[in-house]
Amino acid sequence: MFEEIRDIIAEQLSIDDLDELTLDTSLKDDLNADSLDAVEVIMALEDKYDIEIAEEDAENFKTIADIVNYIEENK
Repeated sequence: MFEEIRDIIAEQLSIDDLDELTLDTSLKDDLNADSLDAVEVIMALEDKYDIEIAEEDAENFKTIADIVNYIEENK
């Protein structure tokens, strides 16, 4: 699960070095993701896992682990 999500984030944010992305990676602090980046990542995740992520839930995503945990609980 982590690897799939990591790959989606890397693709959406144009990150070439996958080693940069760990469960503890902060989307904002480590990857400098802005709100538009976040929307693109969320949309890609929704498409991949055929789920709808509420905006209130997405606002709580601080690290990649937050996303992994959310998707594991909601898919």
